[in-house]
Amino acid sequence: MKPLKFQPLLKSTIWGGSKIITFKHLDVKQENVGESWEISGVPGNESIVADGEMQGKSLNEVVAERKGSFLGEENYKRFGNEFPLLIKFIDANRDLSIQVHPNDEIAKKQGKERGKTEMWYALPCEPDAKLYNGLKMQITPEQYKEMVENDTITDALAQYNMKEDDCFFIPAGRIHAIGTGCFVVEIQQTSDVTYRIYDFKRKDKDGNYRQLHTKEAAECIDYTVLPDYRQHYTPAKNQGVSMVQCSYFTTAVYDLDEPMTLDYSELDSFVILIGLKGESKITDNEGNEITLQGGESIVVPASTKTLKIEGTLKFLETYV
Repeated sequence: MKPLKFQPLLKSTIWGGSKIITFKHLDVKQENVGESWEISGVPGNESIVADGEMQGKSLNEVVAERKGSFLGEENYKRFGNEFPLLIKFIDANRDLSIQVHPNDEIAKKQGKERGKTEMWYALPCEPDAKLYNGLKMQITPEQYKEMVENDTITDALAQYNMKEDDCFFIPAGRIHAIGTGCFVVEIQQTSDVTYRIYDFKRKDKDGNYRQLHTKEAAECIDYTVLPDYRQHYTPAKNQGVSMVQCSYFTTAVYDLDEPMTLDYSELDSFVILIGLKGESKITDNEGNEITLQGGESIVVPASTKTLKIEGTLKFLETYV
């Protein structure tokens, strides 16, 4: 089975920008595109295979048909017919809401399928791009509620300048927000559970405040304070550089300017490659060929043993 490309799901938002369509080389007209859902098994927002023998099938249909040979045998036992990762490009022309996600245990108690742990990798951002990630000072649940009510909750959050190649890990329970000018890849659990804590008193197009989830969020927050929330790594050419390893995904970045063969013969998982810049021809061990360029993403089946990558390409590799 050859690697698969999917049709992107473009989502216009009140905070969306103008970078995604150009970045993805798309010939479409759509305003304020804040998100491109690249690989999604979220019900109602499932990715559709773009071409080849499976063209028109949803990602979850592919999983149900190919099972462990596509997902990985252990992954299939763990997740069944649901694809476990959600991949997005996010372009923030305005600040997103201050938010938090539950972990799996709390999500189930609250009647949700699962929680959400995620990571961000920065694409070219605006010079003044910033984001919030984690608490910079110790606060109590009572202080949290007071700070939300009196519009000072951002005073308790660690803020970072965001530039290309920066990486942040956001485990469930960590308060965070993408800020104006940020352009990122987001890798996360397949979950659409987001609790808004604070939305800067903004109104939607109908003049209404967006719904906040202060109570639900309070049950999820991890009040641990860390000295630094940035993922530190040393960039290197023509090799995989590890960025995040957790129980939900493992992610590395590659920056290739010479041919390289990736060996997945010992890996019992699908692999997602997310193009950041450049273009390459990719050939698997069965002779199937596919191209990948900046702005595109592909899913490599778990049955694939090797991938030969030829061309100049920078990309993220992630798997479960």
